[in-house]
Amino acid sequence: MGKSKLLFISHEMSPFLELTKISEIVRQLPQAMQDKGYEIRILMPRFGNINERRNRLHEVIRLSGMNIIINDNDNPLIIKVASIPAARMQVYFLDNEEYFQRKHVFADKDGKFYADNDERMIFFCKGALETVKKLGWAPDMIHCHGWMSALVPAYLKTTYKDDPTFKNSKIVYSIYENDFTDKLNADFAQKAVMNDMTETHTDVYKPGTNSALYAGAIHYSDGIVLGSENIEEEVLNNVKNSNKAVLDFNSTSDVENYYNFYDEIANEELAHVV
Repeated sequence: MGKSKLLFISHEMSPFLELTKISEIVRQLPQAMQDKGYEIRILMPRFGNINERRNRLHEVIRLSGMNIIINDNDNPLIIKVASIPAARMQVYFLDNEEYFQRKHVFADKDGKFYADNDERMIFFCKGALETVKKLGWAPDMIHCHGWMSALVPAYLKTTYKDDPTFKNSKIVYSIYENDFTDKLNADFAQKAVMNDMTETHTDVYKPGTNSALYAGAIHYSDGIVLGSENIEEEVLNNVKNSNKAVLDFNSTSDVENYYNFYDEIANEELAHVV
C-alpha cells in the first residue's frame, strides 16, 4: 500500500500570499504531514499580486486548457506550479485573467468588496477539483482552509461523490475568524449549483455571508478544525450541532494532533451528506 494522499486547498499560503494566519498554517502543516509520511498536493488561486518571476511559477501545459462554466459562461483555467525546494513540495496555482489578474485580492484599492467574489469562489472550488481529476491523483484526505474553499465539501458530497478520484476522499474543513463583513451576490447559491445538484443543496450557503459559507462547509465536511480562538458564536453553534468530529483550537498548536485527527476521520465510515 502506497502513501496516504493529503490535499490542501486554500486561498493563501506563505511565501506566495500572506493575508492572515492561514498562510503560515498552510505553509507549515503540509510539510509536517509530509514528514509524517503523507504524499502532499497544495492548490491555491494565482492572484495578481503573486509575483511569478520571484516565485518561479510556470504553466503546466498538460493541466491547462480546461473551461470552468459559471452562469453558462466558459472561463478558461490555466494551471501553474511552483516548488518550495526546502520542503520538496509543489504548489499548484489556478489562474484566470478575468477573475484573478488584479492588483488586490478581495477588495479594490478603496476597500470595496469585489462584486464578482462569488464567481471567483465558484471558479476556484470547481477548478480545484477538476485540476485534481486531471492530475490523476486520488486524495484520501482533503483539508480546506478559509471561506474561499467553502463550496468544495458540498461539491464532493454531491456532484463528485461517485467520481473515481474522490469517492473515497474524506473532507476536513478549517474555520477561522470571519474574513469579511460583506455579502456575496443574492444569486450566489443558484450560480453555485453543479451537475447532480439542486438549489436545495446550496440553501445553507444562500445568505452569502462569511458565517453562511462556514455553515455550508460544516454541513458537508467529515471533520472540523477550529483554526482561530475568536470564532463567531453562530459558527461555533453550527459546529456543535453538526455532531462532526472537531479538532479544538487549543489542540492545533501540535502537529501530532492533526495527524491523529486525520487518522480518526480516515477510519470513520464514509458519509454521503445530501
